[in-house]
Amino acid sequence: MRITQGCFSFLPDLTDTQIAAQINYCLDQNWAVALEFTDDPHPRNTYWNMWGLPMFDLRDPAGVMGELKACREANPETYIRINAFDSTKGWETVRMSFIVQRPTAEPGFRLVRQETRGRNLRYTMESYAVGRNPEGARYAP
Repeated sequence: MRITQGCFSFLPDLTDTQIAAQINYCLDQNWAVALEFTDDPHPRNTYWNMWGLPMFDLRDPAGVMGELKACREANPETYIRINAFDSTKGWETVRMSFIVQRPTAEPGFRLVRQETRGRNLRYTMESYAVGRNPEGARYAP
């Protein structure tokens, strides 16, 4: 199963040259670039782990690519995404977000069914990544 979230999710994975070109576009728009990573890409999991601080004053894509390389080395089997934040008054939000690394095996999701009052059914999605490690091991230092 291939997780499709953010810009370019309908395309094959971007090469480092293509990633640098997108970062250059973001910097040309004066957007701050940040890196995030997780092992649980559930669509409602908006709080990924941040790699360092957002790069507000950066003007060269090579700086982001250097941080991306360090993040990849430290987190080889996780999802990594790049976010571009527009701090312009009236926007103040993420304007672009895309995945730049995936684990070799993407575990996907399962549908959990729960019966409620009156024989009604409620469905939720749960990531298989959540059950891979013992409780608390995913966040160990």
